[in-house]
Amino acid sequence: MAKNYFNRYVWLIDTINRAGHITLAEISRKWEDSSINDDGGPLAERTFHNHREAILDTFGIEIKCDRMLGYYIDNEDDIEGGGIRAWLLESLSLNNTLNETKDMRDRILFEEVPSSQRWLPVLVNAMRDGRAVEMTYQSFTRTEPNTFTTHPWCLKLFRQRWYVLAKSEGYDNPRVYSLDRIHDVKPSKVKLRIPSNFSAAEFFANYFGIIIGEDCKPSAVDVRVRADQVKYFESLPLHSSQTSIETTSQYTVYRYHLVPTFDFKQELLGRGPAVKVLAPDWFRDEIAEDIRQMAKQYD
Repeated sequence: MAKNYFNRYVWLIDTINRAGHITLAEISRKWEDSSINDDGGPLAERTFHNHREAILDTFGIEIKCDRMLGYYIDNEDDIEGGGIRAWLLESLSLNNTLNETKDMRDRILFEEVPSSQRWLPVLVNAMRDGRAVEMTYQSFTRTEPNTFTTHPWCLKLFRQRWYVLAKSEGYDNPRVYSLDRIHDVKPSKVKLRIPSNFSAAEFFANYFGIIIGEDCKPSAVDVRVRADQVKYFESLPLHSSQTSIETTSQYTVYRYHLVPTFDFKQELLGRGPAVKVLAPDWFRDEIAEDIRQMAKQYD
């Protein structure tokens, strides 16, 4: 695909998505003002419809038409807040913003995501083609890598790292593998085995991050947050189950329903004295002990 056409597709997706509903005449006027429009001319109707077809083939995004309101992108079938289409539209929107403001690129900084370019396409293609993979993997606790067959069920991005949830030979339950610890991965001839009713969103619904607490059931976790930090929790909840159960001028108590795994504990500890775990008792005591051990480091 020519680079110029790719940028055109991204521009068109972002323009329609931002507008909600927009007529072809309005799209054409915006195209005349776009910095990626080399000749400054309008967008011909035939060209527009060719772009619509190419966008559907390339991105799986359908530009629909309402005779009264104009063209729009239907997102109703996407998973609210976490669907792949929402993520794709956000990414394309950012790409378009950068294309429109090339002179600003050295002033916009991004976080690095290790191994996303190398291994992510291989795993995505294997999942699409219904194939297991041969993976050579070395966790941080092992001195040597190990090669085995595994069935990739889903992928998840968390804290600048991509992870794959996969069912490996010899294990009863799926395990989580970090892509930055993969030495090699390639599709195998083994057909992918995955439960017919598997839902990635439902699987991780009771967890904060990517650590799976197989020996612990979801429970209510109450966390008291200092008043000056409440807006941070409100604008970006730690978990979808976050609910405010008590508010005063000094603090707000939030309740979560999840498995309080290691990564959730690390998140709370990272908030410092602004947060305090109130319940359950065992989790509060565990965090208190960690804090005591941390304090000893500075004695």
